[in-house]
Amino acid sequence: MTQITSQIGAVPYLVTHRGGNNVWHADEPKDEGGGDTGPAPFELLLSALGACTAITLRMYAQRKGWPLEDVDVKLSLERTSTATAIDRQIVLHGELSAEQRERLLQIANACPVHKTLTQPIAVTTGLAAL
Repeated sequence: MTQITSQIGAVPYLVTHRGGNNVWHADEPKDEGGGDTGPAPFELLLSALGACTAITLRMYAQRKGWPLEDVDVKLSLERTSTATAIDRQIVLHGELSAEQRERLLQIANACPVHKTLTQPIAVTTGLAAL
């Protein structure tokens, strides 16, 4: 199970996240009333997908002994009142064959965050005691 804690204090929209041994921040842009001192929530969501994609591709290529040097993942998110669309564009660097590139594209869709985002998600919310 993955767990984090998110806390907001007196600074408008600045949220501190803690998970494991790590601490990171989220904020809103200045034009939304924040201080722009960290990524906005949807940027964090996209970064999770980008990180998972890149890590999954690196792990797979290493196991296969393929010459994957770098992976660039560019993500964008567009929301409407009825749907959300994420566009993910992947650039694979290295002397890879067409077959290896095609297989890595397939593997990108197998990253755990991609699988999570494309399956039904249940979010339960409750109040915890102080």
